[in-house]
Amino acid sequence: MFGGLISIPNNSPHLRKSGSRPVVFDIGTSDLGNSAEEDFLHSADSYEMKGGSTPLSSVAILPSPVLLWRLKVLLFFIWGFSCCKFGWDSVMRMSADLRDLFLYEAFLYYNPLLLVTMMVWLWGINLWVFAQANVGYAKIFDLDQSHLTHREIWKCATWMTIIVPTSMTAYLYLYSHGEVSLAASQPVLLYAAVAMTLIFPFDIFYLSSRYFLLRTIWRIVFPLQAITFADFFLADIFTSMSKVFSDLERSVCRMVHRQVATIAWFEADSVCGSHSVAIPIVLVLPYIFRLFQCLRQYKDTREKTSLLNGKSAHHLRYFLSAY
Repeated sequence: MFGGLISIPNNSPHLRKSGSRPVVFDIGTSDLGNSAEEDFLHSADSYEMKGGSTPLSSVAILPSPVLLWRLKVLLFFIWGFSCCKFGWDSVMRMSADLRDLFLYEAFLYYNPLLLVTMMVWLWGINLWVFAQANVGYAKIFDLDQSHLTHREIWKCATWMTIIVPTSMTAYLYLYSHGEVSLAASQPVLLYAAVAMTLIFPFDIFYLSSRYFLLRTIWRIVFPLQAITFADFFLADIFTSMSKVFSDLERSVCRMVHRQVATIAWFEADSVCGSHSVAIPIVLVLPYIFRLFQCLRQYKDTREKTSLLNGKSAHHLRYFLSAY
């Protein structure tokens, strides 16, 4: 009873769990040799079960893209409402005799950048339409493989939409609360940030695209080489932005002469006033650049259509009417 060996069947329910391997097969030498292998297989199965559950848990804690999009839209509307509320309250705090002049000055500083922001939004829409219509615009504009897509253009436009009105709201708020020096620094910091972003030499903020833009502008100002389609296209856009360039010139002039948040520019003899000779010069410069492009195109191709396409006469007319 106590000294005999008991043979236990392999299929005993006390030694086998449901869906698992037998724990004990036989009591002998071969079972002792296989026990280490069984323990290793059991630990490997447990590790695989744990490793397989880790990605599921990590994916489960991530918010859905729809929720993130709704959160961004909500924050955008909150930001927009805050800017409108602070801006309106700041304008209402000003005296009635200075309110119109101050709003005109604020419009002069921020209107060019707001128009450029709108242009970037529309350019992203153009790229989206090109992509939907399978138009190879990268080959047309001679772009490399790292060119910006419509989504990246819209991302830039979104940041511009946030930064420019925020600076304008801070300008109105600080001036209405008596912080004139801090208010005057807002457009200066904004223009300096835009200039630094364009010429930043490090590989951030889409360096290749910024370099392509600056190089194309250089080719427009100095058409010493053959005209490409990108040169012509951007120069044609610049002719539609002549008023924007004129406002930029007056804004920078007032910043240089420290006339921001003042009414010194309203004087007739002011160097940055409405009678400045720089205004018609800046207005006509984009048309002069297009005229030079037509002359360069005629030099390269000897096609009279480059001179008689109707644009050169318009350029000369704008040049004469500016004076």
